Amino acid sequence: MDGAISDGVIAASAIAAVITAAGSSSRMGGGIKKEYRPLGPGINDSDGRPLTVLGAALSAFAANPRIGTIIITIPANVASAEAEARAALPVSLLMKGDRPRIRFVPGGPTRRASVHRALALLSVWNPDYVLIHDGGRPWVDGLLIERIIDAALRKAAVVPLLPLTETPKEFDDAGFVTQHLRRASVGCAQTPQGFAFPQILRAHDLAEERERRENYEYTDDAEVWGEFIGPVAVVEGSVKNKKITFPEDL
Repeated sequence: MDGAISDGVIAASAIAAVITAAGSSSRMGGGIKKEYRPLGPGINDSDGRPLTVLGAALSAFAANPRIGTIIITIPANVASAEAEARAALPVSLLMKGDRPRIRFVPGGPTRRASVHRALALLSVWNPDYVLIHDGGRPWVDGLLIERIIDAALRKAAVVPLLPLTETPKEFDDAGFVTQHLRRASVGCAQTPQGFAFPQILRAHDLAEERERRENYEYTDDAEVWGEFIGPVAVVEGSVKNKKITFPEDL
């Protein structure tokens, strides 16, 4: 392995992160991609420039000394995609070069395909674990990242969940309730989700094969792991870790 693991100490090169920012942000309306938008007036990055959604997410992962490489997915077939992504990030982070390494990869037609491309690039450094995070979640904090890393080391696959505050119902195409779900056993998944690296890469290989055969789309990486590898552990999510989808979310 590229990263040494001994006496419970994980070298920085053994843990990597993927931040997804390849989508079109169509629900945000026209203009700048949501990941490149400023968080708000007076919120600046470490270089004194307006802190962007993507910049905030990247900064949280870059601040963790256990993370050695970060891959950011960017729109495919756009000549200026990497330049636009770099312009939305703190220059001081991009200039570090050694730790964390920050690299960019063009995404695919779906989020899953984009993550798969990022994992394929990560295989060059052969990490032991990877955290996969939505670039549209700028308020992820260091405590949650640490919680996910620690759980991934113990359980191999982990997803943060928030408990539901309202009773969920399952319904059919005709508009009738088919199942009354128990709120205590259902939660809302967040990111980052953490996985043992070789297994999640293999799971994405198999997911791609299924997609070739069927008209199927995976909702997140925990589903990919759950179908092809095994159980996914749960840890407590964070109410602050909201995902930006619509303009009012900012």
